[in-house]
Amino acid sequence: MKPSLQTIAICLGLLQGLAAAAQPNFVVIFTDDQGYQDVGCFGSPNIRTPRLDAMAKQGMKFTSFYAQPICGPSRAALMTGCYPMRVAERGQTKQVHPILHEDEITVAEVLRAEGYATACFGKWDLAKHAQTGFFMDLFPTRQGFDYFYGTPTSNDRLVNLYRNEKLIEPASNMATLTQRYTDEAIAFIRTNQDQPFFVYIPYTMPHTRLDASAKFKGKSKRGLYGDVIEEIDSNVGRILDALEELKLAENTYVLFTSDNGPWLIKNKDHSDGHLPGDHGGSAGPLRSGKVSTFEGGVRVPSILWAPGRVPAGTICDSIATTMDVLPTFAALAGAEVPTDRVIDGEDIRHLFHGEFDKANPDKAYFYYLRVHLQAVRQGKWKLHLPREKEPVGAAPFSRNNHIAPADRVGFERPFLVDLKNDLGETTNVAAENPQVVDRLLGLAESMREDLGDYDRVGKNMRFFDAPDARPTKPPVPAPRKRPSRNRLQSGK
Repeated sequence: MKPSLQTIAICLGLLQGLAAAAQPNFVVIFTDDQGYQDVGCFGSPNIRTPRLDAMAKQGMKFTSFYAQPICGPSRAALMTGCYPMRVAERGQTKQVHPILHEDEITVAEVLRAEGYATACFGKWDLAKHAQTGFFMDLFPTRQGFDYFYGTPTSNDRLVNLYRNEKLIEPASNMATLTQRYTDEAIAFIRTNQDQPFFVYIPYTMPHTRLDASAKFKGKSKRGLYGDVIEEIDSNVGRILDALEELKLAENTYVLFTSDNGPWLIKNKDHSDGHLPGDHGGSAGPLRSGKVSTFEGGVRVPSILWAPGRVPAGTICDSIATTMDVLPTFAALAGAEVPTDRVIDGEDIRHLFHGEFDKANPDKAYFYYLRVHLQAVRQGKWKLHLPREKEPVGAAPFSRNNHIAPADRVGFERPFLVDLKNDLGETTNVAAENPQVVDRLLGLAESMREDLGDYDRVGKNMRFFDAPDARPTKPPVPAPRKRPSRNRLQSGK
């Protein structure tokens, strides 16, 4: 006896429901300029983060998790699964903050193709690093997100707040943003609780200018910066509580991390932030901070939470990066990673689930500052490549005023660091480990051929609108002309 069409329809509906239930939800919380030590469970002595600390106890803490040295490139890496050097940009120019080409494929686009509801709440920064005059056709709503509530870029002076593509609040009150982004994210989760969702929350804070709501302002021993972090901590807790309340916790991965290291230029004497008056963060045991390829610039605090999926109370020290998010989420969702281009990230589901013995022992991380390859890490070894004190490929950060004078250095010869025993990157052990140096130099040269460096374009650097001949050097904007000393003195 053949089943009726009604029976077939019911069965298909059940199968579709089971498939949807099998797809996990994803929440990525991406803070701005939060240092490695600016969380209690990562060693902060004076910032209280009880919710993040509990999140780590219930989940996994990553101690070798990497972003990029500065805001825009870090967001490009997270969204595309690629080194910023690789991605195509509008106008074929490697901007300081990438203007993401419309033909790049974001993690939101990958997941939406598999039925995910997608939303972004906070700072975008991939349609031009500006609050006005940006490219609306490169807004989140054109790059895979069903819904956007946030701002085009950083809050250097002000925040213009948008809902989707409509400006709803010029010069918004920054003290309210952390709570309002969270309110909107929780509302979106509630609305879409019956289908898989991807929620991306790139908080505006603690990028300066800093501000916090009345409930948190003036409450932290660490001053206003601490107030901001403690408010973020509370709102992360609100998100986790909402997932628990909706009985979604066991089917949701929540990843908390930062876009780069702390902004030391906002601290007294460019020091590691510890004074109440410091408006930048702390990298703790790591050297330097934002806009640096020392560990303090790119190694960021990261916590993964998914009760029943991520083993509680675990610490992962294997190399992982924001670029791994796209291929890992795609694999967990049953989605396909783009096959027509190089994706630098790897599927690290094994790390998510505590199977550390399956970690790729050959995995390497390459440290680019702007278009300059400056270092490479594999395992416990990190090799700083020879470079000038003011490298041309790092412009406009060649004379890097963002970091302490002691860290504005060059290397005449390869500088090898054993990160297991020397997190502060103080001692060159190259002479004792020549084979390691040779291996890492070989990796660096292979990456130059593949991706490029300040003096060459790699074979897999993308130019979707390339002219007849590919450029031979990374096309960077022309340096701004500084006014002459005479003009400055004359006031012209």
